[in-house]
Amino acid sequence: MWALLIVPQQRRTKAHREMLSALGEGDEVLTSAGMYGTVTEFDGDTVFLAVHDDLEIKITKASIAERVVYADAEPA
Repeated sequence: MWALLIVPQQRRTKAHREMLSALGEGDEVLTSAGMYGTVTEFDGDTVFLAVHDDLEIKITKASIAERVVYADAEPA
């Protein structure tokens, strides 16, 4: 029973930690609140996201849900 419940959650947690450690400036991310933004700066566990031309927000690193990757356009 332990393997069915705990192991998958541990894998998701590990994958999330690895994704957060691989983030860099310029990466587009989706927050757990549903906001899209581009990482502009890191300050420890704080991340600054540009969400509009003149609007930057400050969030915790843990509130980043995923890195957004767009599919490339079809080759010409």
